[in-house]
Amino acid sequence: MYLRLRQLCLVAHQLDPVVDDLCAIFGVRVCHRDPDVGQFGLHNALMPFGTSFVEVVAPVVEGTTAARYLQRRQGDGGYMVILDSDGLDRWRPHLADLGVRIAAPLAIGDYEGAQLHPRDTGGALLEINTTQNGADLMGPYWPAGPHWQPFVATDRVEAIVGAVLQSDQPQALAERWGAILRRPIEAQGGGWRLALDNAHLRFVQAQDGRGEGLFGIDLRCHDAQAIVRAAAQRGRPTQGQAVNVGGVWFFLQPSSHNA
Repeated sequence: MYLRLRQLCLVAHQLDPVVDDLCAIFGVRVCHRDPDVGQFGLHNALMPFGTSFVEVVAPVVEGTTAARYLQRRQGDGGYMVILDSDGLDRWRPHLADLGVRIAAPLAIGDYEGAQLHPRDTGGALLEINTTQNGADLMGPYWPAGPHWQPFVATDRVEAIVGAVLQSDQPQALAERWGAILRRPIEAQGGGWRLALDNAHLRFVQAQDGRGEGLFGIDLRCHDAQAIVRAAAQRGRPTQGQAVNVGGVWFFLQPSSHNA
């Protein structure tokens, strides 16, 4: 049984500027644009960061959930944390026991997902999904399209290794997510950490006045300096070994090959 951090979703007022920044700064490429998100009043783009993905969505009509989220969080920023597992059958009874509602069940071909109700989770939209024969990280992953593997580019970024959620009550949020995901939490550096099979979730004190949400993404990088230079050239905020794109801070850690 596995539980992995597979995809992080950003929401933006305008799709293309954020996608262009991500590609230019991190040296990644768009692997898929999903027409099915149109049913939610959105358009999107996915980019592989190693074998995990960053997705950007933007509303194309008024009154969408994403548009309301943009308003509530005062602009572009983090939106969803998406985990993949070997199956959903073992999750449904557990979620029901905790009183966590499934806000949006998803089933398309060999893919099945459960978006959890944010009022029951806190922090950010949380999804658990599964793809048949998806245990291999280079294998099928329906949200990324049928042919995502050739688009992997790792000259600058090796992998997504974590997501950072901020809250006015980070310990309580960590405990809630730990109960939902059946993983222990541990205190770390003034916050709390929850380990997944391929990454971690960090829970920190809210610090930007934007409220609870997905604040940052931890990356393991082959060339952090090139990322910082590219971000500065494109006018994106930088702070030491961190850059801000699409309202989210990307924290750059050296690859084990470069450490």
